[in-house]
Amino acid sequence: MSTHASNTAGNTANTAAASILVRTQEAEIVQDGPTSLITLLADTPGMTANLATFHKGSPGAPAHFHTRASEMFHVTEGTMRILLGEEIVTLETGDFLLVPPHTPHAFAPAPDTEAKMLVVFTPGMDRFDYYRLLERVYRGEADVAELRETSERFDNHYVDSPVWRQALAGA
Repeated sequence: MSTHASNTAGNTANTAAASILVRTQEAEIVQDGPTSLITLLADTPGMTANLATFHKGSPGAPAHFHTRASEMFHVTEGTMRILLGEEIVTLETGDFLLVPPHTPHAFAPAPDTEAKMLVVFTPGMDRFDYYRLLERVYRGEADVAELRETSERFDNHYVDSPVWRQALAGA
């Protein structure tokens, strides 16, 4: 990842804001299970961004909520099913959804489809280490208990959702 400093237009105090440019060939990609990839794009105090790629049959992300961050989803390809509180919504290519803090949510591609989705958290919170931990769990190099132990650090709190379980079972 490279950064580029640029001046804010019209600002004569000569303060610089850091731009972030991520080239596809330079982005780190982690594997979250056999059917999901996460391309790490940016992890700053202001926001964290990744591109999630879901192959057919991907379970996606289980039901969870965040206490400090809003999570935004923009479907760039395919169709996604998303748990939003107690309902399931379907997002098509081009659709956008903002999930505020404390709202249980989960996501997976629609049955028999593949999808890509830009995921952005604001504020950011050094979340890339969370995605790397997911990959280590998938590879058997870390235990699932470590995910539970990091819920406060990464603001990722798993919950049980009968609505989501039923949606996945009826896939």
